[in-house]
Amino acid sequence: MIYKTENYSEMSRKAAGMIAAQVIMKPDCVLGLATGSSPVGTYRQLIDWYEKGDLDFSKVSSINLDEYKGLAPEHEQSYRCFMNTNFFDHINIEKTRTYVPDGLTTDVEKCCKEYDRLAAEMGGIDLQLLGLGRNGHIGFNEPSDIFVGETHCADLTPSTIAANQRFFESEADVPRQAITMGIRTIMLARKIVVVVSGADKADALRAAVRGPITPQLPASILQLHPDVTIIADEAALSKM
Repeated sequence: MIYKTENYSEMSRKAAGMIAAQVIMKPDCVLGLATGSSPVGTYRQLIDWYEKGDLDFSKVSSINLDEYKGLAPEHEQSYRCFMNTNFFDHINIEKTRTYVPDGLTTDVEKCCKEYDRLAAEMGGIDLQLLGLGRNGHIGFNEPSDIFVGETHCADLTPSTIAANQRFFESEADVPRQAITMGIRTIMLARKIVVVVSGADKADALRAAVRGPITPQLPASILQLHPDVTIIADEAALSKM
């Protein structure tokens, strides 16, 4: 299902409404969460509803898609810091039930296996929130010759590094690797919500929805999921 919205604000409110419905229907649900500029508005709307007394996150658990390799949780550009600053610090979720990959791990293989095991032990993800990269990546599953199913350490492509440069002082400061949830774990989520905003995502969105299913455009795998909702603004849908 695709919802067309006029702008980023409407997109964010629509996505927040779907997440809020999940929390209300299942107070102890597991939310799969994303970072980056796309979901910030969604988190702001959820915070607003929480502050008004409409939502209770006290029993919710969350598991994040990814984390930069080499960044400490306290680093201002780490995804743990992003989640705390943009969401967790403003709601009544128990931080001990919010999970982000360990960017400082010295045993990447063990860390990745434990992250997949964690997702399984949590009972799976009830709703997974995704953004869409300009090159079609989801999480940090970059264009590749194969779909990597499990959590893994990914080498970031030049286009992803360039896109993320705006968050750092220079391109040289952008990490070159990230630990990311794999395609299989994402696809096991019971429901997936994808938020897409801006004309720079239009080509990737069109290819993900209408193109062939190929690891060269990782988001295309979502065509095989039974319950995907794409919420996109007019600019992102301009080439559909």
